[in-house]
Formats: sequence, structure tokens, C-alpha cells
Amino acid sequence: MARASSVKDVAARAHVSLGTVSNVLNRPERVSPATRAKVEQAMRDLGFVRNESARQLRAGRSRTLAYVLLDARNPFFTDVAQGAELAAESAGLSLFLCHSGNRPSREADYLAHLVEQRVQGILVTPVDPHAAVLDDVRRNGTPLVIVDRTREDAEFCSVAVDDVLGGRLAVEHLVEAGHTRVAFIGGPETIGQVRDRLAGARQAWAAAGLPDDQLTVIATDALTVAEGRSAGERVMGIGSSRRPTAAFCVNDLLALGLLQQLSTAGLSVPRDLAIVGYDDIEYAAAAAVPLTSVRQPRQELGRRAAELVLDEAEDPDHQHQQVVFTPELVARRSTLG
Repeated sequence: MARASSVKDVAARAHVSLGTVSNVLNRPERVSPATRAKVEQAMRDLGFVRNESARQLRAGRSRTLAYVLLDARNPFFTDVAQGAELAAESAGLSLFLCHSGNRPSREADYLAHLVEQRVQGILVTPVDPHAAVLDDVRRNGTPLVIVDRTREDAEFCSVAVDDVLGGRLAVEHLVEAGHTRVAFIGGPETIGQVRDRLAGARQAWAAAGLPDDQLTVIATDALTVAEGRSAGERVMGIGSSRRPTAAFCVNDLLALGLLQQLSTAGLSVPRDLAIVGYDDIEYAAAAAVPLTSVRQPRQELGRRAAELVLDEAEDPDHQHQQVVFTPELVARRSTLG
């Protein structure tokens, strides 16, 4: 294998000093246009590729941000990542994605690796926003922003959506449409968003003066299409006198699975069961029956998180912020008929 060309090779071919080549690479404004052109031509002739990793090691930080996301199969998180990527690109950085798969051990391994790689900053949607591993990252001096989660303290920046309000909006919409038997579908309740959206749903239910036992909670093991299909089977198994006439699913993947199961059984949405999802991913509007959904500003979450982590990396007077966005309900045929 041929040896890669070095800075010394470039200097020899262009008949300039090593310092001049270094200036062309790092401080081109210090080099005359004629000399810069000569050095750049030598680089092209030799096929010279800059050793970026070595340069970053000398600088103490890489030109990279990282996002440790919870579930790469969920379009919500990939939309958040897209917003973060746009902000990173604007700052001349790359974004590296890591998928924890909702596993604390895998999340901890990724965080430790990213600290070792000296990334500029880390965005993370953590399994547990209070996990000690997040504090370990901070003690190692790497800026970190929590995405789509909140903490009770103010030790980190965070960006999230008011999920209690989102739960209220979903159930208020169903109550206003005349539904008095509603299923809440989602779980496990160890996930903070599930708890908050259920709390909001219960607030709206109580405000409407409806009996507690007519808001049926159907817990799921995960927030996936398959779990939505399973929940559909359970809804259809409820006796007709008690069966909900509407369902609020804690995310759109569950709602899409529920819709699939009802369609397979020959039932009609919304005539037999109205459905509200959450997140308003692209597939919600494109479903066979377009889904009513509580919209989160997904890309804006990622963009704002990246801006905050960059500010922490660059500003010694950085002040932590806890940014909370407001969700909105987007009504479509799955509840409107």
C-alpha cells in the first residue's frame, strides 16, 4: 500500500516551509494568494488528505457533536436528530448518532466513549434523566443537554415539551366530540412522558366531570406499532356496553398499530373507534385514515438543544436553561369522520 502524503511532502513539492503549509491549512489569511495557490496545487497533485483526528487531538476537542437517542426506529427521534444536525452544520460541526435502544448499560457505554473522543458536546434522550452517568459526563467537563426529558434540578440544560398539556389537549378534543368512554393506551409508566400524558388526560377527564372508570388505561410494554396492534385486540375484547368509543395513544406508532388492527378486523375509524396519537410524525398525516395527533416541534427540539450545548462549550458565562415547548393538537379524519 502506498504511503499517504504528509505535510512535509507538500512543503517539498511546493518549495515552501512547513510553517507555510500549516498556515494554508489553519490560517490561510496569513498566506499570499499566489503562495496559497501553489500549496493547494501541491496538495491536489499528491492527493494529500489532512489528518483531522490528529489536529483535533492537539486542539483538545473534536469538531463533532453527538446525540444519544432512545429509539432509532421511532421517526420522532430521527426528526429531532435532523434539527440538531442542521444546527451543527451551521457551526461547522458534524453530528454523530448513537442508539441506546432504551438500555441504560448501552447508554452509559456510549456516553463514556463520547467523553473519551472529546466531542464538543452531547445531546441525550436518557432512559433516566436522573441517572448518575449524566453527572459523570459533567464532571469530566463535557457539555451535555437533556432532550425530550426534564430534571427537577437545574444542573443541565434541557429541552422538552409540556406533555401534561399535550395529554389534556388530546382528551379535551375527544370529550368535545362527545366521547364519554375513552381508552388511554401507552406504557410503561416508568417513561416520564407516559406519566405526564396520562396525568394530563386525567386532568381533562376530571374537568369534564366524567366517571373515573370510564377512562380505561391499557398499559403497553413499549411504544411500538406491534404494541398498538396488541392494544387493539384488547380494546375489541371489552364488552360492547363498556367498550371505549375513542382512544388516546401516547405516541403515533401505537396509534398506527391500533389503526391497523381495527382495519384488519373490519372496523371503521372513527365510526367504531376514534383515535388520537401523539408526536405528529410524517406517517400520521399519511395513514390510510389520517391521524389526529398532538404535534411536538421535533426539529426545533433538536436545533435548540444543539444551540444550548454549543453555547455551553464556548461561553464561560453560560447559564443553564430549561426550555419547554408548547404542543398543539392537529385534528384529522381519525376523530373528525
